[in-house]
Amino acid sequence: MVYNSENIEIKQKSIEEATQQFMEALRPVSEARIILASASPRREQLLKQIGLNFEVFPGSASEEVDPSWSFQDGAERVALRKAEDVALSRPDADLIIAADTVVVGCDEVLGKPSNRMDAFLMLGKLSGRTHEVVTGYAVLAPREGKRVVSSVVTRVTFRIIAHQEIEAYVATGEPLDKAGAYAIQGLGGLFVERIEGCYPNVVGLPLTGIDRALRQLGWRIL
Repeated sequence: MVYNSENIEIKQKSIEEATQQFMEALRPVSEARIILASASPRREQLLKQIGLNFEVFPGSASEEVDPSWSFQDGAERVALRKAEDVALSRPDADLIIAADTVVVGCDEVLGKPSNRMDAFLMLGKLSGRTHEVVTGYAVLAPREGKRVVSSVVTRVTFRIIAHQEIEAYVATGEPLDKAGAYAIQGLGGLFVERIEGCYPNVVGLPLTGIDRALRQLGWRIL
């Protein structure tokens, strides 16, 4: 087949028309009763940032993972577990959003530090190295029996951090409730030399993935 400018223009128009029809069939998410199955203020802030109205209802699902699972599989399974746990208590919800974020460095999961020394050791492992931030997310439409479960991986490279800097950072208290012992949106951002992938994912929720999941379930933000 010979392609010319006219053929390309017709094809582009067809794609635009199909996209418009798809978008018109989606319901505005402003009409949905949304539950955020998380107590994370960072995830709450991210969803507010894109204009979603929702209720926070964390639930009490276990975050334990099987050692045989991959990091992504584990994060996805925990996210789904969180969403399904809340769905049992909130059958009135149109949409339930849940997530689980893990920091993977030196081939191990670096969760929330148990104390200041633990935070110091974690940051020492991340210093001068590249690690991965994995967020599994689940979006459920319980009334329709539908769900979307996926995950996003972002690679983050830290510059070399002096021991004195780590001590000063830990003393601020910021690392103590964060996976990997740092907050990229806070003072921890001073250590980030390079990021490959989705920035909101490192904060705690991949917004592009959430938007895609909502569309798959028949809802649109824009």
